[in-house]
Amino acid sequence: MLKKGIAVPKAKPESVVNGLLALLPQRERARLLAACEPVELVFGTVLCEAGERYEHAYFPLTGFISLVTKLAGHRPLEMGLIGSEGMLGASLAQGTDQAPMGAVVQGAGSALRLGVVQCQKIVLSSPALQHLMHRYLYVLMKQLSQSSACLSFHEIEPRLARWLLMTHDRAHADCFHLTHEYLADMLGVRRSGITIAAGNLQSRGLIHYRRGEITVVDRAGLEAASCECYALLIDDYNASLRS
Repeated sequence: MLKKGIAVPKAKPESVVNGLLALLPQRERARLLAACEPVELVFGTVLCEAGERYEHAYFPLTGFISLVTKLAGHRPLEMGLIGSEGMLGASLAQGTDQAPMGAVVQGAGSALRLGVVQCQKIVLSSPALQHLMHRYLYVLMKQLSQSSACLSFHEIEPRLARWLLMTHDRAHADCFHLTHEYLADMLGVRRSGITIAAGNLQSRGLIHYRRGEITVVDRAGLEAASCECYALLIDDYNASLRS
């Protein structure tokens, strides 16, 4: 179940590991970093609700965030994932402070946080940051589109493999905590379907699962088991932001 919470301040990291910030010119990156507050992201914390105004923009470092959508009578469904490659609040570059989707911390860890008003001021005076946020918005749109198609056309097992790969990329560790119930909620399927799919991946030696702890054992094998959506998402990111 999603729960409200507060991001707790922590010691400032010594180096930038957020992918978007690393792409900024040094002068503009330094200015943005000086305005940011280091925080600890707590699992299950709701950072924003769809349609509500953002309070902060977040640049994850070691934590990661799920973008979720809700329908009455149903649990939230994950549509996108944000880790150290991106940010929460990129739509602020378009002059709107309303969140298009809900955001909940899926992986505990660290992040840099910036107040909305200050973020908008910096964006207006930083063409490089504005351009970068617009390009990242395009990447997010591609991720949302791909996730919708994946949800409609792909089987549970390759979808689970894709989701585990995306989580592995952002967790900065081979082992992470995810229950079958949580996985089922995020993928919009029955828990029994996750149990069968995870069991198949484990029997093939790709992952190890015990009491909510998932360990990626064979990364290459997991990539082969995934639907094509994972590779397409990586290609979109690299083409849009790394070229």
